[in-house]
Amino acid sequence: MSVRVRIEAVLTQNLTPQRLEVIDESHHHAGHQPDITGTGETHMRVRVISDRFTGMTRLARHRLVNELLKPELDAGLHALAVEPAAPGEATRW
Repeated sequence: MSVRVRIEAVLTQNLTPQRLEVIDESHHHAGHQPDITGTGETHMRVRVISDRFTGMTRLARHRLVNELLKPELDAGLHALAVEPAAPGEATRW
């Protein structure tokens, strides 16, 4: 199972999102470090809208997503960009 699929599964199970996009941006980072070739799933962007974020600060939302995805980060996910929103909030996507 790919990193992207595992991230989607964890976030779907824990956040019950209205909208979820997990984007592999690894190819944008090829060569930034000797072991980053751009061919692996090392850099991910998560865009998620969930009722769970209602009333939470931006920092609290990021902390929640990072906590949920800690196993992936510990297993080698190098970078995680998070774009969380509650329903009805403006998004850039």
